[in-house]
Amino acid sequence: MGDDSAMDKVKGKAKEMTGKVTGNDRVKAEGQTDQARGKAKEGVESLRDKAEGVRDSLRRDDDQ
Repeated sequence: MGDDSAMDKVKGKAKEMTGKVTGNDRVKAEGQTDQARGKAKEGVESLRDKAEGVRDSLRRDDDQ
């Protein structure tokens, strides 16, 4: 998990909890959005890592 995705998820959870405690639906929704953004970034990072792995496995020794 990358630093950006983890930070978005943590920040989002804190905002969501703040929104719940204060009864502020907007802050709660912002927190949920931040968490979703963090999960999406994490997914993109995972796909990038998998693509690099496939590329590396297809690369011949003399190509490197």
